[in-house]
Formats: sequence, C-alpha cells, structure tokens
Amino acid sequence: MTDADWSMLMAAAQRGDALAYRRVLAEIAVWLKRYFSRRLPVSMVDDAVQDTLLAVHEKRHTYDPAKPFAPWLAAIARYKWIDRLRAMQKTEIPLCEDIAIPDHGNAVTAAHALERLLATLKPAQADAIRLVKLQGFSVEETSRRTGQTVSLVKVNIHRGLGRLSDLVKRGDDVD
Repeated sequence: MTDADWSMLMAAAQRGDALAYRRVLAEIAVWLKRYFSRRLPVSMVDDAVQDTLLAVHEKRHTYDPAKPFAPWLAAIARYKWIDRLRAMQKTEIPLCEDIAIPDHGNAVTAAHALERLLATLKPAQADAIRLVKLQGFSVEETSRRTGQTVSLVKVNIHRGLGRLSDLVKRGDDVD
C-alpha cells in the first residue's frame, strides 16, 4: 500500500468510515513492526507498535488530509522510539547484597590531612586554593566569590601551594 492509499484511508476514517480506519491501522501496524524491529530489541517491538497505534488513535484529529500520511506517522513513531530509548536508559538494575564496596579509608584520611594542612595557611590562601584547585572554580569566579582581585587570587594560590609544599617536604604534614 502506498502513502497515497494511507492518506485516503485516514481521510475516510476521519469522516467516520470505521472500515477504512481498521484497514489503515492494520496496514500501518505492519510498517511499524518493521520500523521498530530495526531500532529496538525484539522484546520491545510489539509494545512500541501498540503505543504508536494508540498515539495515532489519540492524535488522528491532527492529521491534515491535504498532506501525506507517512511523514505524520513517521514523526509519531520516532517520538515513541525515543520514549523507548529513554526508558531503556532509566531501567534500574537490582544490586545483589554481597556486592564489593571499595574502601574509602585512604581518601578520607587524605582529605582530612589536606584540610589540616590548609588550616595552617592564611584564610585567603586556603579559600583560593579550595575554590580553584579543589572545587574547580575559575580564578575570575573565585575573585567574585572572595572579594579578592584576580591578581591576588593568583598570588594567594601560588604562595599557599608553596607553603604547603614546604610543609610536606619538611615532614610537618599531619598524620
């Protein structure tokens, strides 16, 4: 069946011809099955076809008989395909109870030691290092947040990192 045939049947269906409506739905169901078979896992094809047929039924009043039917149908099918892809991404995978959990002890210890080291710096230096080096803010953003000039932020980072380096090299770091 051609697009012109589908268009004619859908126009007749909009005028109340139930036989034409059943026929166009049966015809497009075959096309939809091929469409989704190439795009989705086999287990999802029938549901996608049914969802699309339901959407066609709900939106049939929006079809303009002066225009081709196939692009209108393809647009609906595409949206239903995208919905299925999104649903596949959101699928939750149950976790088993005996899943291995990584030990975060070293990371916690390192973070604590870093905070103790930063506490030895001037507050302006520690703030600049935290914002730029640890939290990823730009120097300009840090300048706005702290009220320091851009140059002062750079100087505070440079001096603060130098002081931290000296502390660690001397072994004055925290345990």
